[in-house]
This record gives sequence, structure tokens and C-alpha cells, in this order.
Amino acid sequence: MSLVKAWFRIPFWQRVLAGFVLGALAGWAMGPAAKTWFGPLGDLYVTLIKMIAVPLVFFAVINAVASLHGQKSVAALGGRTFLWFAVTAVFAVAVGLAVGTLMQPGVLQIPLSVDPGYVPKDIPNPVQVLLNVVPSNPFYALTGIGTTKNAAGETVLAAGKGSVLPVLFFAALVGFAMVKLGDKVALARKFAGEASEISIQLTRFVLEMTPIGTFGLIAALVGDYGFKQLLPLGNFVLALYIACAIHIVVIYSGLLMAHGLNPLKFFRGAAPGMQVAFVSSSSFASLPSSLRSVVHNLGVDKDYAAFAVPLGASIKMDGCGAIYPALCAVFIAQYTGTPLTPEQYLIVLIASVLGSFGTAGVPGTAVVMATVVLSAAGLPLEVIGYLYAIDRVLDMMRTMTNVTGQMLVPVLVAKETGLLDREVYERASSNVGIEETT
Repeated sequence: MSLVKAWFRIPFWQRVLAGFVLGALAGWAMGPAAKTWFGPLGDLYVTLIKMIAVPLVFFAVINAVASLHGQKSVAALGGRTFLWFAVTAVFAVAVGLAVGTLMQPGVLQIPLSVDPGYVPKDIPNPVQVLLNVVPSNPFYALTGIGTTKNAAGETVLAAGKGSVLPVLFFAALVGFAMVKLGDKVALARKFAGEASEISIQLTRFVLEMTPIGTFGLIAALVGDYGFKQLLPLGNFVLALYIACAIHIVVIYSGLLMAHGLNPLKFFRGAAPGMQVAFVSSSSFASLPSSLRSVVHNLGVDKDYAAFAVPLGASIKMDGCGAIYPALCAVFIAQYTGTPLTPEQYLIVLIASVLGSFGTAGVPGTAVVMATVVLSAAGLPLEVIGYLYAIDRVLDMMRTMTNVTGQMLVPVLVAKETGLLDREVYERASSNVGIEETT
């Protein structure tokens, strides 16, 4: 028991960092064998956090809609949230274009070939994306069942193809129905609140697996990739990482300071969500950790956070939907020797911002967004095939940028609307696990 207590006394972020470092060393030492030996640990961890994500969102949103009704205008909060989603996306596109122009990652001395594993993504119909927000069967939405095309071109059900947006939509309707029915469903409202608390406790339990999951994921990644795949496109990888770092450190910090908030406190509180995002490369898998961080560490009202954070996990993609497509556009323009015109720069900006909302909930957001933006700007789509071989390494930083923005916007809106507990924010806890910090 003393070892267990000593383990929990170590700050959460330090435990995760230790798992990251040890995983990298194990992957480097064992090579491809690391994926066989340690990969299942990472897979199990990702499965566990996906397991709790849907119940957590479902009951939290039901409880949140009922609690927010009559206290703050849901429409006004939603409007502010969407506005900041768009504003930060504009900054992200600008950063991506600027870094790409300055670093010139597309100026290469070697010819590139399309990765054989690359399969072109179909650009989704915006109307169909909106229609898919309404679940034809809410139980399918809750179980993660969506649709796909089989070899005969028929639409069939497929596990793991669902989106969190239909879950949000259905949960919001249930919450509004409870508000409308009032005291007639008092027990149901109580049950939703208690189920939300149970889901939060389950989240604490599962998040304690993060250091072990991090070890497995990073060991498998380093062992599988090595450095040979990265060398030809090292400049692009470096440019993406620098662009995302600038966006997080400069843009996000500037917005926090403009709101009278200490950026260091934010990053300390958001660290667990950022770490999970980096190693899992999934906004959905990071959702339990980011929601817990926003409420427990940063002091955002839990009812507003239950609405804003899952919504952000679906449509707030500064890394995948803004920086990456912008950098891809600059990369292919430089590689093909066809400089972007001012009109194309504007098209990239507009397509990235609007497209990130239009592809909400579509699997493979980064590839879809790059396809949308390059098509809108009249650029060849082969660039995505060139970069596919290193996409997992790119996705780590893209996703961490996404999730950081998904935590930032609720903090900004909460500060503007009086829904931020400043005492909790200033305390800047970095723990999201079983034990509570004081």
C-alpha cells in the first residue's frame, strides 16, 4: 500500500511523462518487436477511454441542459463558443501559412511518391454531414455504430464508424424534454445527475491507466517508425510541429492574457488532456481527460463544460482542420513550383475555417480537410499521399493542438460569462485521477 500511495503522490503529468520517456527508450531499444510486446498496452488503454467517453458525454449533456436552462441562455453560450471556435481557427490558418512560407518545407531535392497504403478520402456532402447529426437510431449512436460502403457499393452498418455529434444531439433533446416535463420526471433528472457522477468516477479510474497506456503507445510508435520514414519529409514534420507550438504558446497565451488569465496556470491545468491527446492522437479518446481537466483543474462550470468540450471534440480542429491543410497547400505549391496567388491564400483561409465545421464528426478529419482545402484552391491532391506514411507522427501534434483549443475556448467563454471559478483556475491543479488535490 505504501508503494501505491507513493505512486499517487507523484503529480499526474510527471507519471505520464515518465511513461512517455520509458516508452520511447523501449521502442528505440527493441525496434519493431516493441509493437508486438507493448502495443497491446496502448490499444487496451485507448479502448478503455473510448469505453467511458460516450456514457460520460451522454449523461453529462442531459444533466447540463437541464441545469443550464433558466440560468444562462444556452443559445448565447453556444453563440460565443462558436465565435471563438472560428476566431482561433482563423489564427491557426494564418500560422500554418506563415510557417510554411518561411520554412519552405516543400523545397525538396528528392522526388516523392504516393504511399501505397493511401486511399483517397471522399469529400463529404455538407448537407449529408448535417443530416448525420440526427441519429436514425439513437442506440446505434450510443454504441458507435455508423454506416459504410461494402464492396457492392451498398450502405451497411459498421462498428467504430459513429460520431459523438448524434450522441450530443439526442442527449440535448432528452435534457430539454426533462426541462419541459418539470416535476413529472424529477426521478429521471436525479438519475441523470447520479449517472453523470458515476461516469466521472469511472473516468478517474481509467485515467490512472494513462502512464501505462502512454508507455505502450509510444514504445509501439517509436519501434515501428524508427527514423527512416521521417527523414525525406523531416522539414515538413518540423514545420508542422513548430506551427502548432507557435499557435499553442503564442496565440492561445495571448488570448488568455487578453482575458486577464495566467497562461501558465492554463497549461498546467490542461496538461493531462494535452498529454493524452498527444499519445492517443484522438480527440474523442482525449475527451474524458480534457473534460475532467477543464472542470476539475481550470474551474469551468461543469454544466457548460459538458456542452462545450464534447462539441469542441467534434468540430474544433485547429491542428487537423486549420494548420495542417494550410501547411499542405503551401507545401505542394513549393514542391510543384507554383506559388500561391493572393486569391488562393484567401480560399485556403475560408475553406479551412468553414470546412472544419462542415466535416464535423467525419473520421479522418485531417485527411478530409486537406482534401477539401486543396480542392478548393485548385491544387493537386497527391500531397496527401506523399505525407500518408508519416501521418501518425503528424497526428500526435495536430491532435494535441486540437484538444488544447477544445479546452481553451470553454475557459475564455466561462471567463466572459461568469462561469469560471477563478480560485480553482489559480490553484492550477494538474491531477485528473482518483485522488483529489486541495
